[in-house]
Amino acid sequence: MNRLLPLAGFLLLVTLFGYGLWWNAHHDVTAVPSPLIGKPAPAFDLPRLHDPALRVTKADLLGKPYLLNVFASWCFACGDEHPVLMAEVHELGLPLIGYDYKDKPADARAWLTARGDPYTLVVTDQSGDTAINFGVYGAPETFLIDADGIIRYKHIGPLTPGVIRDQLAPQLRKLGVQPAPGI
Repeated sequence: MNRLLPLAGFLLLVTLFGYGLWWNAHHDVTAVPSPLIGKPAPAFDLPRLHDPALRVTKADLLGKPYLLNVFASWCFACGDEHPVLMAEVHELGLPLIGYDYKDKPADARAWLTARGDPYTLVVTDQSGDTAINFGVYGAPETFLIDADGIIRYKHIGPLTPGVIRDQLAPQLRKLGVQPAPGI
């Protein structure tokens, strides 16, 4: 009987591993529901990346919908996402606000200078304290915030043309924003 215990333990581990593989194949593991969907975006007061003497608050952005894109120069996946933002942001029909997360401002400025700057404006949160209130897990993440400051959509991970077409564009249309044809 004692010889069967290691075999039983091994079979249990193999079963759990197989179940995990099956689960990942049949479920969207990037879909992390946000408790903030349908709720007001958290208040914030952050410095602009290119002019830290100027600050941006939630109230400054009210009145029209916008996308808030969390990025950082140290973020590898942000580098993958950036060409998509450069190519498609102007086709979306609303401002893209950059949110530089836990980054040195000089590094972020150099990163945007080298890759191009798709953002209407960029705020910086070196400590990451404000990002906690948004429920940010890491970069990149993108929030769709309506004209009243309500979070309507959140995407964790890089935006891709498929995500923009299949997930973001329908949310934009619900807000009355008409992206360019083909998006």
